[in-house]
Amino acid sequence: MPVDFVFALCNTAPRRVLLAFVAAVAGLLLYGLYLQEVVGLVPCPMCIVQRYAMLLLAACAAAGAAARSRGAHVAAALGVLVCAAGGAFVAARQSWLQWYPPEVASCGRDFYGMVENFPLQRVIPMIFRGSGDCTKVDWTFLGGSLANWSFVSFCGLGLAALVYVFARLRAGAQPSVAAA
Repeated sequence: MPVDFVFALCNTAPRRVLLAFVAAVAGLLLYGLYLQEVVGLVPCPMCIVQRYAMLLLAACAAAGAAARSRGAHVAAALGVLVCAAGGAFVAARQSWLQWYPPEVASCGRDFYGMVENFPLQRVIPMIFRGSGDCTKVDWTFLGGSLANWSFVSFCGLGLAALVYVFARLRAGAQPSVAAA
């Protein structure tokens, strides 16, 4: 049964599964850099927040892979889940802005300009309001924008983290046949 295989993999090679999260995120970030540097797409403030969510997600997974205890693995996977949820929220908001752009779309400040010139309590609402740049669709694949695919990626990583957490908790509740 596929579910048993996934649960067995999470429990026999938990560090490898967490490293797979790191590898997946590295691939996604490298592709984002390719789109920026080679294709010439300029990331908007929401895109940059999504990149930071991906980096934080990878850091949680890497910290879990470096740990040896089941509790640390579960905590790391929960961190991955929280980062994935946050990234999915930002990607969903950007997708919504792309589907229903505000009537007055203006080019907002760039992300770093906002962070340098405004206090954090003003920057966060400015980011989520979006700007003319955040509503622009420069790239599509199979009919989905980069924000749509980012949402799918965050949801996939979050779902995988949730399965990992359940597998590790289920293994902790059952006596192990081979203690290793």
